[in-house]
Amino acid sequence: MTSSTFADFVINNEVIGFFDQPITLKSGRQSHFYVNWRRASNDAFLLDTLTDFLVDFIQEQGLQFETLYGVPEGATKTAIIAAFKLAKRSRDFKVGSHIIAMGRAKPKLHGDPADRFFIGAPKAETYVLEDTVTTGLSLFQCLDQLIEAGIDVKGVISLTDRCEVRDDGLTAAQYLAKHYQGKISYHPLSRAPELLAQAIRQQKPPMGIIKALAEELHLNPSDLGA
Repeated sequence: MTSSTFADFVINNEVIGFFDQPITLKSGRQSHFYVNWRRASNDAFLLDTLTDFLVDFIQEQGLQFETLYGVPEGATKTAIIAAFKLAKRSRDFKVGSHIIAMGRAKPKLHGDPADRFFIGAPKAETYVLEDTVTTGLSLFQCLDQLIEAGIDVKGVISLTDRCEVRDDGLTAAQYLAKHYQGKISYHPLSRAPELLAQAIRQQKPPMGIIKALAEELHLNPSDLGA
């Protein structure tokens, strides 16, 4: 995997794109671009390719962990398939060697308390996968839930970081480092400014959209290739 081949995958499969008029994101913010990983995770062929990219990235970065856990529910499928592929690549793949963890979007209110948050709880050192990081609200809620449950969270992997500045003046990556005191590392496969710059070169949107994107990301239009 290279950053350019992954960017091509993102752009060519319309995971990222522009809007003439801004849309409202889950965070409540207005944006002239989208990053929608469901376009890939809902398609079997694309999901297979995506998880190959993800597994290659994990191994190339030398990330060491026992469990890969997807933020419910957006990153669940991607994390499960990538975790399975990582297990299959392992030299010691056998009964009991690897856990496939899955979280619940809403806590279970009955039954075994151990199953309250999980359908297969993470074990040992855990990395958390998020598809798109904007303000990080869903991600940080997930991390806090895992830590409260006693899970040893070592790092976060995101498919795309939108690199937006939150209301507190920090990006999600900066908040992660500050709030968790540098104990949780952060590893994005892609960043929106670089993806948008490549998409702009290929698709040549109107200058008005480029200026709106630059303002949104606190950049100069030249930073996006204009």
